[in-house]
Amino acid sequence: MEQRNKIAIIVAGGSGSRMGSTIPKQFLELSGKPVLWHTVNAFVRAFSDIRIVLVLPEVHFGYVEPWLHEFSTTANVTLVKGGETRFHSVKNGLQEVKTPSVVFVHDGVRPLISTSLIHTCYEAALTKGIAIPVIDMKDSIRQVEGEENKAVDREQFKIIQTPQTFLSEWLLPAFELPYDPLFTDEATVVERQGHRVHLVPGEEANIKITRPLDLTIASALLKEKSV
Repeated sequence: MEQRNKIAIIVAGGSGSRMGSTIPKQFLELSGKPVLWHTVNAFVRAFSDIRIVLVLPEVHFGYVEPWLHEFSTTANVTLVKGGETRFHSVKNGLQEVKTPSVVFVHDGVRPLISTSLIHTCYEAALTKGIAIPVIDMKDSIRQVEGEENKAVDREQFKIIQTPQTFLSEWLLPAFELPYDPLFTDEATVVERQGHRVHLVPGEEANIKITRPLDLTIASALLKEKSV
């Protein structure tokens, strides 16, 4: 299989408001390390030659500088200032993509991403140009329209995860488009250019940490992994 440069753009712009914490959620402690440390470590473990681009508000650089040196012998990690929206933050990170690459765009608060899912996304992006991990919905859902609501078939819907993964020649031109509030993730930007979105199976454990309960669950899952 063709080999490509690998770049992980890890976006960590959250404020932690839903956590009820003064410390942004990506820097809260999880099994003795910051959440974001675990996220970076997952990609470093997946590929020895990966480059990490950490996109976060400049005022948060001080949170990561104390531990970045831990990766200096194994990975090239670059800090990039975030933008006004996720679209602008990812666009800033993409300035670091200088050669044909497979680009992973990942939430900084998804620290339990597995090596196997990272590899799956990489291989699918090589053949399809794009790989978006998804999981099934378990709960019944209803569509609300004004005062009315109706049951809908959950089989027709998927829950989107990251890393959203792309060939750079698909992703870079897409982010030259003017910003649109309808760009809810990277897939919607690339789709606007006429590319078909290819879905791959995600993982139940690849949770996004946004509330205190998520941190408790992540801690339990990490302990299970290390047993």
